[in-house]
Amino acid sequence: MSATPIPSRFDDTGGHRTSSARWKAERLNPPSRLWGSNGVAFGPDGRLYVAQFLAGQISAVDPATGDIEVVVPIDGPVQSPDDLAFGADGSMYITDLVPGRVWRRTPEGEYTLVSDEVTNPNGITCIGDRLFINEMKPDGRLMELFPDGGDPVVLTAGLALGNAMQLGPDGHLYYPHMMSDQVWRIPPDGGVPEPVAEGVHEPVAVRFDRGGVLHVLSRGVEGIVTRVDLHGTGSRTLVTSGVAGLDNAAFDTENRMFISSYASGGIAEMHPDGRIREVVPRGLDGPYGVTIDLGGRVYAADHYRLAGPAATHEGEPNSGLDGDETGGVTTHALMPFAHGITADGELLHLTSQYGNVRTHHPARGITRERAAGLDQPLGIAVSPDGSLVVAEAGAGRIVAIDGDDTLTVLAEGLDHPVDVAFDAEGRCYATDDRLGAVLRIDDGTPVTVADGLGAPQGLAVLGDELFTVETAHRRLRAISLTTGESRIDAEELPVGPPPGVAPRADPALFAGGLPGSPRRFAGLAAAPDGSLLLAADGEGTVLRLTPSPAGA
Repeated sequence: MSATPIPSRFDDTGGHRTSSARWKAERLNPPSRLWGSNGVAFGPDGRLYVAQFLAGQISAVDPATGDIEVVVPIDGPVQSPDDLAFGADGSMYITDLVPGRVWRRTPEGEYTLVSDEVTNPNGITCIGDRLFINEMKPDGRLMELFPDGGDPVVLTAGLALGNAMQLGPDGHLYYPHMMSDQVWRIPPDGGVPEPVAEGVHEPVAVRFDRGGVLHVLSRGVEGIVTRVDLHGTGSRTLVTSGVAGLDNAAFDTENRMFISSYASGGIAEMHPDGRIREVVPRGLDGPYGVTIDLGGRVYAADHYRLAGPAATHEGEPNSGLDGDETGGVTTHALMPFAHGITADGELLHLTSQYGNVRTHHPARGITRERAAGLDQPLGIAVSPDGSLVVAEAGAGRIVAIDGDDTLTVLAEGLDHPVDVAFDAEGRCYATDDRLGAVLRIDDGTPVTVADGLGAPQGLAVLGDELFTVETAHRRLRAISLTTGESRIDAEELPVGPPPGVAPRADPALFAGGLPGSPRRFAGLAAAPDGSLLLAADGEGTVLRLTPSPAGA
């Protein structure tokens, strides 16, 4: 990898801040600069404004240089921006999905709440001074809002998950039904909605180019864009961009198309033949959990996908896997809401904070559900008897899932357990980030191994030592399994929110019955060669920590 510092969402200098006398830290992929990218729109200044749902911020991107400026910060009033549009006076209108709000930000940077009477507001568009939004939920509504006051006017309901919409050249509003693979339209003054395109591949956004041709973006792994010449020949063509998890698009004054990806962030210019020019390279949205298989392949659970550094070792390809590769990261599969992960032979076991546990076979592309309905399952490990052991954070439990998918409670009454690990003797350990402790589970009873820690999350065992990531202090702590003594092994880890940013209260995990904003998780894994792998969720990298001879 290049030694040139790459600016990231964590540190504008892109410098490698981690310090340790015992470990050498190296990035396995470059830091990401855009923490997810969702709705996009060109502003009056010619820059492309990007709503970043997972980050809770909005950035402006110069499409020529790729320079980024945060204009709506993480610690601002907007919690989970998913789409945006500009009004005639230059005001930015924002759909804030999880709390169900729509905001107006004036050109002077002042915020006013337009509405909090919508559920999962997502798609948004302006027609002159008029403002329209739709809801991303079953039986969602499309409505007109009035920034200066007045009750919302519902144009239609029955949307099968609405999303990015736009005014067409015929004066109608066009919008996708994400779950029924359709595009619909309706007059902005009300009327009878009608479908205009059926069987469209996983539609997530509709956009018209300067010539009036409809472009429908697919949320699938192939990055398909369907062009429909509705008001010309009626022809339909498919172009594959290779960008997994497309989210939205915008056309500039020269009719150039710029696309975003909810799965991997970044911004790219997409040419008519499907070729792309990276404006802001894609990367990791998280990562959350991290693991390594016996072949040395590193995997990250990255909220919307299963991904991994394109180079497992310096200069060595992460061979044997196909996928969308960019920015030093390979997308192996779209896997919504992947958070905890552990390797087990040819298998990967994953958790989702939204309640399920899955087993995935990468070579076969097969996934099966092992458990559902759990309360925020997060860290996962394979016990000596082969069962899956999971930290069920929301329930305060440690549970086991056997080969028949039977669930057993190993311990309960914990505060907020987030990760689990086993030592060579088969003893189970857990981190509890609210209690600030590492616990050992002895016959169902939690026994404190270390306390007074700063929100410990990721947990791993190497030899006779436990290692955990203290996310509140951004440091790695080592704990002896024989003496109980502990020490700080590394500091200034790029985990958690950027330095100087006060973390907001945890947003709602669910919104309108659908997944909302996930909780942060900085996973840790032990590699067979004695190194540690850290999910550096602050900057979007996987860090490899290798024992340093100087610290031995």
